[in-house]
Amino acid sequence: MKLEIKDLHANVDGKEILKGVNLVIESGELHAIMGPNGSGKSTLANVLMGHPKYEVTSGQIFLDGEDITEMEPDKRAKKGLFLSFQYPVEIPGVTVESFLRTAVNEISDNDYDVVEFHKLLREKLDEFKIDDSFATRYLNQGFSGGEKKRMEILQMLMLNPKIAILDETDSGLDVDALKIVADGINKMKDQGVLLITHYNRILEYVIPDKVHVFKEGKIVRSGGKELAEEIEKKGYA
Repeated sequence: MKLEIKDLHANVDGKEILKGVNLVIESGELHAIMGPNGSGKSTLANVLMGHPKYEVTSGQIFLDGEDITEMEPDKRAKKGLFLSFQYPVEIPGVTVESFLRTAVNEISDNDYDVVEFHKLLREKLDEFKIDDSFATRYLNQGFSGGEKKRMEILQMLMLNPKIAILDETDSGLDVDALKIVADGINKMKDQGVLLITHYNRILEYVIPDKVHVFKEGKIVRSGGKELAEEIEKKGYA
């Protein structure tokens, strides 16, 4: 599986935010994008997932050779694309287990009944070191910042996407939560991962194949893990 972005330009409310993004992510690769606030990192994540607020003005997005630039978000998800939100929304009245069973059944060939899915979810919760009571809580309601981010990673592991886009999943996490989230990312070793982050600290637990610096709507520099360490010391200037 390959995600390919070619000379991608996009507007938000008539203002150009993405100004020619080029990137290729293959299965088994983890790419980290770092950059200052307002550089367009989250816009890139939303455009890749097909958020209707963002208008692609030129360029293309390919998933395994298929042009998905104009494809609806739900169809992108069924093709194997996943986005972990920077600010996950709360859905009162819908339990984590109910939400995940609906999502998994929607994109997979399986049609899990309540009992089958309950067993599968419990296995993932145990593997991810999350208390079983998590499944019965309403989605993100009353969750701490760390719990919301762990919920996003749990959702990713349950859906098992081919390409995962993680938008600042490490933001606001303490060390213990960071390690749990990093462990979930490391379980995606056979898939492609685009990790958007401000900080080098998560890259101490997940090793990127490539690090890209995002500035003013495009990638201005690429390198290995040493680039993230350089940014940590010297900043983006």
